[in-house]
Amino acid sequence: MNLEEIVKLSLEEDVRSGDITSAATVNNNAEGTGRIISRQSGVIAGLDIAEKVFHFVDDRLRIKKAHNDGDSVQPEETLIEIQGRLTSILSAERASLNFLGRLSGIATLTRKFVEEIKGTGCTILDTRKTTPLLRDLEKYAVHVGGAQNHRMGLYDMYLIKENHIAAAGGIEEALQKAFAHRDNSQNNALVEIEVTNHNELQAALNYPVDRILLDNMSVSDIREAVQICNHRTKLEASGGINLNNVQEYAETGVDFISVGEITHSAVSFNLSLLVQEI
Repeated sequence: MNLEEIVKLSLEEDVRSGDITSAATVNNNAEGTGRIISRQSGVIAGLDIAEKVFHFVDDRLRIKKAHNDGDSVQPEETLIEIQGRLTSILSAERASLNFLGRLSGIATLTRKFVEEIKGTGCTILDTRKTTPLLRDLEKYAVHVGGAQNHRMGLYDMYLIKENHIAAAGGIEEALQKAFAHRDNSQNNALVEIEVTNHNELQAALNYPVDRILLDNMSVSDIREAVQICNHRTKLEASGGINLNNVQEYAETGVDFISVGEITHSAVSFNLSLLVQEI
């Protein structure tokens, strides 16, 4: 689904047959200015899609952005100024704020994780734990926050998890089938496998995997896993990692830490839109 379609559907959900409150209370010809204002500190993401919402409602609206995605802002800063018909500004208000608040919340939380592990050489990754149909936008917000995107979906990377291993009959069987599938389909997708202990790690290292996911291991177990691996492949840690312990995990020497929290549990950024008639 492209961005235009997402914007269209968001407005159909909210406005449908019309904004009856604005139609009843505001002169249709009245013009004015609206300002989207930050109500907290954090990282902004989604200014372009907020602009698209306003222009989808009324392409005559004049929009001036006071910031760029990725900027850090403080409370009471103006992010966007919109000039034009007040009924149009009010009809677009909620959809634009929903997108901007959601994406800025993700970018803000992501930036906190990135800052916590600064200097360790480790990289924060996102996961597929995203809102249905908003994955591209939410992963964009992760990128704005300074982290990297993991796979976009089931189609662009082999990620063999515990259920695949169980269904295939074991780690070796799963890996053999994955490499055979990659060879037969002639794609260049990376192969990653999830392990939960050092025995499974040793088994996975017998194959030319691109990455091994150390799932729900303690810090001490991951530190030992890094020694066992000895740079033979990239290592990713995941499971039970939060802002309080992410630095400790990063200092074990793993290459990546994947954090579902940055998308599935990010709190929306606090914003307001205020208008005044010209």
